[in-house]
Amino acid sequence: MKGHGTSESYASEIELFRSLAGASDAEILEAFLKQISSGVDDSISPIVFSPDTDKSHRTAVHNFFKKFNFLVTDTVDGPDSSSKCVRVRVDSGLQNNRGRVSKKRKERGDKPFDSRGSDNWPEHVGKFLRFHLYKENKDTQEALGLIGKMLGIQTRSFGFAGTKDKRAITTQRVTVFKQHASRLAALNDRLIGIKLGNFSYIQEGLLLGQLLGNRFTITLRGVVADSEDTIKTSAEALGRLGFINYFGLQRFGSGSVPTHLVGASLLRGEWKGAVNMILDPREGETNVIAEARNYYKESNDIDGTLKQLPRYLVAERAILQCLKKCPGNYLQALKAIPRTLRMMYVHSYQSYLWNHAASMRVQKYGIDKVVVGDLVYCKENHTATAAVQKSEENVDEDCGDANTYDSCHLEEICTLDLPTERNKHVKAVSAEDVQSGNFTIDDVVLPLPGSRVIYPTNDIAEVYHDLAAKDSINLTETIHNVKEFSITNMTGSYRSVFQRPKDYEWELISYVDRNLPLAESDLDNLLKSLSVEITKEEKMHDKSKDEDSLDSTEQSGSCKKSNKLQANENENGEAAQDPQMALKLSFNLPTSSYATMAIRELLKTSTSVAFHKALNE
Repeated sequence: MKGHGTSESYASEIELFRSLAGASDAEILEAFLKQISSGVDDSISPIVFSPDTDKSHRTAVHNFFKKFNFLVTDTVDGPDSSSKCVRVRVDSGLQNNRGRVSKKRKERGDKPFDSRGSDNWPEHVGKFLRFHLYKENKDTQEALGLIGKMLGIQTRSFGFAGTKDKRAITTQRVTVFKQHASRLAALNDRLIGIKLGNFSYIQEGLLLGQLLGNRFTITLRGVVADSEDTIKTSAEALGRLGFINYFGLQRFGSGSVPTHLVGASLLRGEWKGAVNMILDPREGETNVIAEARNYYKESNDIDGTLKQLPRYLVAERAILQCLKKCPGNYLQALKAIPRTLRMMYVHSYQSYLWNHAASMRVQKYGIDKVVVGDLVYCKENHTATAAVQKSEENVDEDCGDANTYDSCHLEEICTLDLPTERNKHVKAVSAEDVQSGNFTIDDVVLPLPGSRVIYPTNDIAEVYHDLAAKDSINLTETIHNVKEFSITNMTGSYRSVFQRPKDYEWELISYVDRNLPLAESDLDNLLKSLSVEITKEEKMHDKSKDEDSLDSTEQSGSCKKSNKLQANENENGEAAQDPQMALKLSFNLPTSSYATMAIRELLKTSTSVAFHKALNE
């Protein structure tokens, strides 16, 4: 940056800073000023001074830099929980003598949406374009990242109520800030496995958590049983009895490094260990990702790794970019990950404890009765002493893969007001409650650990504490003062142990051609709507509040016209194969309940990672 003098011009200031901060930091500052005075056009990376535990001293350092009108300072976390570091960077409004452009970039950075190209947006048109996103074999963030790239906008411009599985055909509502329907509709010819339609303009965008639930349609092919009655009995039992409301495998990731292990490292304050878990090579990834991870492991070359690492690996890229600026500051690198994503690791550990507690509850006390010490939501007329549940259950992970959170761009999202049913009182069941029959098995809940939850007063409470102790974690104390990674700073929440599917339907289908879809898809409806909706582009359609808020997930293809699909010949005129049986299920689940767990109950299959990986081999 020219026009600010040379480092020699600041010789006296450097000497003053040497007496204030020491020789090492003074040399860093001198080199920084030389880089600025050289007039290079490349952006100049910030500098970070030595860790400092003395707040008054850090204040003196900040005050020292007020004389440099082209520099700004702030404070970042140090390498350990008790220290902080002062960071110095060039004022973005002055850097490279490009004040006008930099000012616009700075102003845009403070906005929640990327508003480029929307200065002349008509006042009578809603600021958000709502549309249906249909996708196959892609997670929500990957699909929106691709659409954003084609539109030339950042993915923070998109809003959605919940993430959807990658391994499914899914349809969900999405909003985007100040974009014309014609631009999105034009992408349909270029998108593979993605379709956009049902466009309308509304005044408010969607936020993560604004979801009542999901509608699932799942087709199980090649069903084998000793008789059709056995299949029917199992299908009817699922609708009548429900299933154990486990957190699904998506919550923990399907890779070789489960996200709950990263969460355990964070709770223990092992920042470097957590970073290594996220960055290190792992099994089952594509060659491109594997090569990038191995390259960094062997070379420690951040720039070279960033060139190889796909942009959708947001967590990894955020860590590396921070380590480039602040070498060795692993805590700050973890905090560089978007908050919603980095908190997923800790939430995963809470879910891990909950799943084990739920298994032990069912193993010891069964599935048909309430026992003394169980936790339940209080009935409205119950006056017993109870704990108030005002904390949040993670409503955004209704069917999202924990691994997809490693490969997506999630902006920081404001916490929404929680549904009323999550603000109920919770109490432990007494002997009198059991005798009176005030509560049923559907009322039983278990806590996700935190500072504002109570635990069952029977031996299920020990499951939490014993399992956490094996991971060197104390659920009532913390060994560091980083609040967001502290179990005692989390409020915790409660989750029903059993879940019944709503609006449950099932049917048996006989089929011959295994390539013929057995379930309807939303794609045809989307395609039909394109030509109609685009003509209404400049009209405002703000009727979102009156519409159904369920998204849909389908595990099979489109256009099923009859229950019996039979054929005598295939396309080549050869004799058809013997008919096979398929079971098609359709049902609604609330947010944070997993259809995979319902299918687990139906099929009585294992939910281990190893089992499911074997299915794909």
